[in-house]
Amino acid sequence: MNLLLTALSARLRVTIVTAVLAVVAVVTGIALAAATAQASPVRAQTSAASARTAAAKPVIVLVHGAWADGSSWDGVISQLTRAGFTVYAPPDPLGGLSSDAAYVHDFLTGNPALAGKRVVLVGHSYGGAVITNAAVGDPEVKALVYVDAFIPARGQTIESLLSAVPGSCIGGNPATTFDAVPYPGAPAGSADLYLRPDKFPGCFASGLPAAEAAQLAATQQPLAAAAVAEPSGPPAWATIPSWAVIGRQDKVIPPAELLAMAHHAGARVTEINGGHLTLISNPRAVAAVIMRAAAAAD
Repeated sequence: MNLLLTALSARLRVTIVTAVLAVVAVVTGIALAAATAQASPVRAQTSAASARTAAAKPVIVLVHGAWADGSSWDGVISQLTRAGFTVYAPPDPLGGLSSDAAYVHDFLTGNPALAGKRVVLVGHSYGGAVITNAAVGDPEVKALVYVDAFIPARGQTIESLLSAVPGSCIGGNPATTFDAVPYPGAPAGSADLYLRPDKFPGCFASGLPAAEAAQLAATQQPLAAAAVAEPSGPPAWATIPSWAVIGRQDKVIPPAELLAMAHHAGARVTEINGGHLTLISNPRAVAAVIMRAAAAAD
């Protein structure tokens, strides 16, 4: 009899403990579900807030220059996208100043992805002359950024700007600087100009490692000869705020000329150590200037 009572008592205790554990599990599950239900809207709100912040930022459009392509912006693009910006780097045809500017203008005004969005337009080298013309008549372009770039006034040409201050490594005899290659449909006397291999490393790509300079030389995109003599039109910088990044060791456009053009345009100037390709050698500093321009955009 005692043994039977002991067994029943033990079984009762197990049943009670099991019931208690079941209740605890149910209560814990309810608490976790409630916590999850409360946390989910917070995450959703945070995600929505991030999306609104990204949408509020201006779009950055990067225009490469001669003897380069959109990949020259790779380091800058990485910095900008990490900071939450939407970035585009359309091709610059390099066929002539007016036609290249028209191409970029149509990209800005005819691209549905840019409709109604503020734009910071950035140009490197010859791309600076292109954006000076391309931004005219586009009210969505709120800032211009020139990176080791030409900033022409009305009527000026790339040729005249290169000769304004002595010292350009591409301003000498064209026959010893360029390889001229004919192309179909070229205007009379025009050709595609490639920088000679012996000019590229120490001139255009000065300050970069030799292997990188050699790769850039091999993949360079030529500039039509007619582009250097074509006069620039009314400048967008006359009505749009501008910034300028100037490499103190630039051998293509002498720093004195870069400063003179920037001051004439009323650009906010940032000088950094580097040659003509600071967008490659120091993308963080270049991106920082672009972000300052974006922050100041209306």
